[in-house]
Amino acid sequence: MARPPSRATAVPRASAADARRGGHGTLKSALRRGKERAQSERSPRVNATPRLYHVPLSPFCRKVRLTLAEKRIEVELIEERYWERGPDFLRRNPAGKVPVMRYEGRVLSESQAICEYLDETVPTPPLMPSGALPRHEVRRLCAWFDDKFHAEVTARLVYERVNKKVMGEGYPDSRNVKAGAQAIRYHMDYLSWLLEQRAWVAGDVMSLADFTAAAHLSCLDYISDVDWPRWPTVKDWYAKIKSRPAFRPILADQVPGFPPPAHYADLDF
Repeated sequence: MARPPSRATAVPRASAADARRGGHGTLKSALRRGKERAQSERSPRVNATPRLYHVPLSPFCRKVRLTLAEKRIEVELIEERYWERGPDFLRRNPAGKVPVMRYEGRVLSESQAICEYLDETVPTPPLMPSGALPRHEVRRLCAWFDDKFHAEVTARLVYERVNKKVMGEGYPDSRNVKAGAQAIRYHMDYLSWLLEQRAWVAGDVMSLADFTAAAHLSCLDYISDVDWPRWPTVKDWYAKIKSRPAFRPILADQVPGFPPPAHYADLDF
């Protein structure tokens, strides 16, 4: 919606006394103050600390939190009951999804877009490689986990086991739980195959693809739905990610009524 034109800023007239003391200087000061006031009114207000509206057991929110922590960007976490579709939240993101981030006076949404924005504006340490083909591979695998893995595994298991109760939407559907438990095997086999070919998920260096995959697996590990001994290559990779300082806040998460298993925060699981 187009904004109405702003009112012109009034410039106070110099009095006769001002003129005798050098009215031109006074008028210049008034013009300068008026210009600064107008610019201030047009400019977005910048919060000193970024603010992330999130859900603790959301892989998309965890992906953004890992990116922020890896880049040492302090953030205020605000837990958002997005399913209630409150008007304040919908004003921030009409799509009604988390994460939503207020950063340097702007409101950012969609986890992949947020992470790439942060990587471009805070480039150290980089989470996207240089070169078109390596960047494509990172984005391809981020999409694999955020779209395919999420639809077939994370959404079925985490939603049925945890989110339904938190949202007051009834009891788990055993058919969805069974389907998710079967689908995870295919995905873990594929991830294991990738990690047998390369040091990290998308190549020879750690990238946003690693954080994306780890964000989803950490949610499943919270509800003890990963058979780690079956995929030792994936387990070794996850242990490396899990040991990074950026991961510590994730391991401290607690969902009321759903305590994690003992191995969840154990670095030598």
